[in-house]
Amino acid sequence: MMLLIFGALLVAMVLAWFGFGRVADLAILACLLLAIGEFLWLIHNPQHGFRMPWIQVHHIAVPGGDS
Repeated sequence: MMLLIFGALLVAMVLAWFGFGRVADLAILACLLLAIGEFLWLIHNPQHGFRMPWIQVHHIAVPGGDS
């Protein structure tokens, strides 16, 4: 999947280099959509839905502090 993303980015850069700006914009949009799709695919868990285990937010009670 990353190969497709980098391929779309490479196509966009080559098209922009040769002056095809509108088509390069479409290739950048394809790159962005592929990256978003891969991100959502990577964080999806069939049991819990979408979650990011590297971001854990818990309230930790500090002894003697306000809770």
